[in-house]
Amino acid sequence: MGQIQVVAGLHGPRLREARQAFFERGELPAGMIDPLILRSWERCRRFGLTENYALPGVESLDRVALKSEQYRNRYLLQQVRPIMEHVYEQIRDSGSMVILADANGLLLDTVGDPDFVDRADRVALAPGASWDENQRGTNAIGTALSEERAVEVLGAEHFLEHNGFLTCCASPIFGPDGALIGVLDISGDYRATQRHTLGLARLSTALAEKRLFESAHAGDIIVCFHSRPDYLGSPKEGQAAVSPDGQVKAINYNGLEILGIRRVDAVRRDFSMVFEHNLGTLIDRQRQNSQGHSTITVNGRTINLILRGNLPAPSAAGRVYDADSGSGSGGRPAAARRSEAPCPQVLTLDTLNTGDARLQLAIDRARRLLGRDIPIMIQGESGAGKEMFAKAFHNSGPRADGPFVALNCASIPESLIESELFGYQGGAFTGARKEGAPGKIQQAHGGTLFLDEIGDMPMNMQARLLRVLQERAVTPLGSTREIQVDISLVCATHRKLREEVARGGFREDLYYRLNGMSVTLPPLRERSDLRQLVAKLAASESCERGPVRFTEGALQVIERYSWPGNIRQLFNVIRVAIALLDDDETTVHESHLPEELFEAPLAPAVGEAQWAAAPLENPVGSLEEVGRQLAQRALDQANGNVSAAARQLGISRNTLYRKLGKL
Repeated sequence: MGQIQVVAGLHGPRLREARQAFFERGELPAGMIDPLILRSWERCRRFGLTENYALPGVESLDRVALKSEQYRNRYLLQQVRPIMEHVYEQIRDSGSMVILADANGLLLDTVGDPDFVDRADRVALAPGASWDENQRGTNAIGTALSEERAVEVLGAEHFLEHNGFLTCCASPIFGPDGALIGVLDISGDYRATQRHTLGLARLSTALAEKRLFESAHAGDIIVCFHSRPDYLGSPKEGQAAVSPDGQVKAINYNGLEILGIRRVDAVRRDFSMVFEHNLGTLIDRQRQNSQGHSTITVNGRTINLILRGNLPAPSAAGRVYDADSGSGSGGRPAAARRSEAPCPQVLTLDTLNTGDARLQLAIDRARRLLGRDIPIMIQGESGAGKEMFAKAFHNSGPRADGPFVALNCASIPESLIESELFGYQGGAFTGARKEGAPGKIQQAHGGTLFLDEIGDMPMNMQARLLRVLQERAVTPLGSTREIQVDISLVCATHRKLREEVARGGFREDLYYRLNGMSVTLPPLRERSDLRQLVAKLAASESCERGPVRFTEGALQVIERYSWPGNIRQLFNVIRVAIALLDDDETTVHESHLPEELFEAPLAPAVGEAQWAAAPLENPVGSLEEVGRQLAQRALDQANGNVSAAARQLGISRNTLYRKLGKL
């Protein structure tokens, strides 16, 4: 403790002088404090905070709202909670606590010494409180999120005076896709500062990121690599998730650093393009020496590499597994699928029918085409269940034992859609796998090919697709050999294809070839079977915990809502409502429903454009100034509550601050 007091003693006078210069004289204490802390102080001043700021309007979430946020971050909590427990065991009885916050600084979970937890509660260091920098000033959690790096904030380095008794070390947590998803913090009394706490926080988040990555890609091949063989298996190793057909799906930050590349240069690229070696060869090498690692050269760097996870069987090498397929040809292994859907139910046209007349008409029309070589065009709004309908059609017909292969034409870059759809021969283009790869059409042989958002397919691809449909053969990119295919084709679009044909955006001959029969799915707001649909979705979601019912009041709220997100939005609402039930509860009340269901429907314009939805009577100045006036009016109407004002305008808090000129 003596050493700790000496450190604090040297730190204190320098900090007091820095605070006097910044807060009393308005000077920048350059060289007196960490530049990172000074940047944060300056941000806090722009936010309008003062060192003795009383935090008006900053309230913690109530139990229901907190549980909703915890459910939304359940994946993060599930993976990080064991690490928090382990960290606490290392620092028990040191007057400290371990905290997990989400990407917005909302505290989700804490574990710590009771005496310190009592003191922490008095400054709202408890689940449900927000420690965003713009509300709590400089603090390890909020500042780590702002800087996107590990941060230590000691005592009076906190912007707000009443937080000066704390010492906090926080490290951000990045998800498998590289997005910032949370932060882990270790907080304690400033007088008991430990030298290695920041390192412990860094190590803990590295372990958390490793767990998150491996859990998210449990069904993929995990490529683990490092320049040093002794680092394989450690939190410092690089990791890449690769699909069985050799496409890199994700890569962690360590991997990018080790390879010296950007994420955009790796994700959705073929393994051979990123690692300069053939995946099949490395898989064979791994099977011959399951305990050892391979050494390869990538971009002139020596890399030690080992493959873990779901290595494909020799007979399945090169096969592309569709993420939503059944257990037949082209589907993922049944064990992996059961872990994601513990209550499996075969989706058929009969199970879709819940009593709506328009949906019944679509089902009856589709049923007449089962087993016939006639394409179906499914039309409807986004989220109306077009892919669900396509799967039900597939599962109801004679091709149910064959693969169901889906391709969203709007989500794939134009430069990749040709190889995705038609496949390619080895060496067809730079970075192509030596053995080539089958396209979605070839993968669907004997089953059903579902082309979602067909209206977004590039014109040159439309011509090639038309030829495939006419000749029942596909020619992979770079090849002259035709491969015969037997597929049932189902397409979907939210566009009006007749209008696209009229304006030249869609081929007329392909339109008539695809539009063998058209079925239209009604939007949820126009369906008459909403209660039956709620019951069916709830039964599917709650099968592990037992039957769940909705009160009449809750059902009336659901019926009054306009459902702009259609069935997709309804399913998410039901999932959240059931998650908010306590273990002994079986009834969903209005209090379990999201706030959005009680609010007026949003105007068609969304996002930042919506802040101008309520015009001023006498706007003055430039567009930027008018925006500032609108933001200020909303803030005044919300009695200074920034979150409430942002919700009223339909924008984020940061956008509101920007409109006010405080960012």
